Amino acid sequence: MLFNSIDFAIFLPIVFILYWFVTNKKLTLQNGLLLLSSYFFYGCWDWRFLFLLLFSTLLDYFTGLKMEQVKTQKSKQFWFWLSITVNLGFLGVFKYYNFFIESFAAGVSHFGLQVNTTTLNIILPVGISFYTFHGLSYVIDVYKGRIKAERNFVDYAVFVSFFPLLVAGPIERATHLLPQIKRERTFNYTQAVDGLRQILWGLFKKIVIADSCAEFANQIFNNSAELSGSTLILGAVFFAFQIYGDFSGYSDIALGTARLFGIELLRNFAFPYFSRDIAEFWRRWHISLSSWFRDYLYIPLGGSKAGMLIKVRNTFIIFLVSGFWHGANWTFIVWGLLHAIYFIPLLLTNQNRSNITIVAQGKLLPGVKEFFQIMITFCLTAFAWIFFRAESLSHGLQYIGGIFSKSVFSAPFDFEKISYKATLILILFLILIEWLGREQNYALERFGFKWKRPFRWLFYAFLLFMIAMFVKTDETPFIYFQF
Repeated sequence: MLFNSIDFAIFLPIVFILYWFVTNKKLTLQNGLLLLSSYFFYGCWDWRFLFLLLFSTLLDYFTGLKMEQVKTQKSKQFWFWLSITVNLGFLGVFKYYNFFIESFAAGVSHFGLQVNTTTLNIILPVGISFYTFHGLSYVIDVYKGRIKAERNFVDYAVFVSFFPLLVAGPIERATHLLPQIKRERTFNYTQAVDGLRQILWGLFKKIVIADSCAEFANQIFNNSAELSGSTLILGAVFFAFQIYGDFSGYSDIALGTARLFGIELLRNFAFPYFSRDIAEFWRRWHISLSSWFRDYLYIPLGGSKAGMLIKVRNTFIIFLVSGFWHGANWTFIVWGLLHAIYFIPLLLTNQNRSNITIVAQGKLLPGVKEFFQIMITFCLTAFAWIFFRAESLSHGLQYIGGIFSKSVFSAPFDFEKISYKATLILILFLILIEWLGREQNYALERFGFKWKRPFRWLFYAFLLFMIAMFVKTDETPFIYFQF
């Protein structure tokens, strides 16, 4: 079930009404309803996926209890590593088995050896990377003594499978979400309206921006060998805004939907394309994943407290693992490697935390220096996105080779159908609204609040009209569902 589908438009109000008007008096019933609704939501993709989700949930739930019940450190470590191994094992089999087998066969073939390999014809369960990381963070936190093991299975299962975040995040922490699940919740009108406003902006980013950009990004990437360098640059820009509108749009809808049920999820995006360097970009892009790797991998490896060589090593590990997390393809690893290369100069010069505050805070426009910093950071990011979008390394290299050719000085290809110029205008509109709202949690949080109510509602009506105009009859899935 997709957020941008008719099914979800029917599903959400039904769950909302049952939640607040039928089960409102009892927290146990509320959480039970959320769990059943989440399993139904997930089962709409493929009911067989539910068995893997339930197994992972049961494994980590009982692991948490066992780690508190056993009396020796050795027994505690046994249960801890059992959960880690099984969780990563399932993730490895479903997501990476074929990649490793095919890469091994291709590698030994360079030495004249032929290996008969057997690949698995299996479907990648939707959201497996996300709910696996939910469980891992819980098990690690219990093992480290940061939280107590959860006794109520329903509460824990809701933490793992809460439907707004189940298939594409944000990657939640038990320390943040479980206390909210266990706390009594009463309807808050202001919170619910704020949630609807964020859902509206998320749908606009997905349907109007991302899906429009996808039309041209797909045409350009699929025919890159035949197009001019200037057109290929346009393709990289379109994909940069496609993936931002798609993923941050999903996150906005997820956070807004959770708010309708009185739950606050972790913020996942903070206007990353307004970053002044790559370090700031990664503090603003997919925040829940980058902070997960920081807390559960980077810091245990030594973090920034060790010498410079260790810090450089840890940085490369984090970015390579981040790339590999996204998918079983060398293109993602190269994408992660590029970001590590971008990041290292900042680390070596101790400039990786020089841009902590919001750009041009309290001002209408950025300074000249800030403007060029933003543009350079965006160009570096868009360049790396080429490998993220490319079908293979050779495709990515061919695409980049086409950019750095004489044809880059020619006019871009004039596409038929809807003019790409109109899509560029929509991108500028997105940039304008997000720039004006960049000091808030999301663009529309306080946008237009100084306007009289009729004008503010007219703006919301305009967004709804644009969504209705651009919505496609065939449902377009979110990019991060494949991860």
